[in-house]
Amino acid sequence: MTPLGRAARAVAGCLAVVGCVAPSAWANDASVRSADLQTILGEVRKPGARAVLVNVWASWCDPCRAEMPRLLKFFRRHSAEGLRLVLVSADDEADRDKAIRFLASQGVDFPTWMKRGDDMTFIDALDPRWSGALPASFLFDGRGRLVQRWYGEVTDDALKAAWDRLVPRHKGRTP
Repeated sequence: MTPLGRAARAVAGCLAVVGCVAPSAWANDASVRSADLQTILGEVRKPGARAVLVNVWASWCDPCRAEMPRLLKFFRRHSAEGLRLVLVSADDEADRDKAIRFLASQGVDFPTWMKRGDDMTFIDALDPRWSGALPASFLFDGRGRLVQRWYGEVTDDALKAAWDRLVPRHKGRTP
């Protein structure tokens, strides 16, 4: 690789929101963890959240990449109110670096997951009505019950409406 090519690659790794990370470090990033179905369901049911938003995405999926900033903005706005976000990559292990780079570019600074195991078992466990098409998002209440699903990109308005139904605001409290 030419010096210019190396420099361009290094600059691509320097992200204002997460600092400068050498490309070789991405492969060792512990923030993208392999997870089987039970691990993901454990994250959904883990105590402490008023609601859990699960998003299944892939680095090669353009609609997934387009909606990620919305999901992260929504999560950051509501995390203090008890929202947990569980990001599950459907990428193959060979694309792990792509998933890590994309998440880093979005400023994701919390553990995320890379699905392992049988696809249909995973799909049916999250929502038997889901075809497996990406992206897909699922909102669970604090007890792990599915209360809302979105197949395809989810809009800000749809997220807000589902959140407001699940976690109603007290009168006189500002949003």
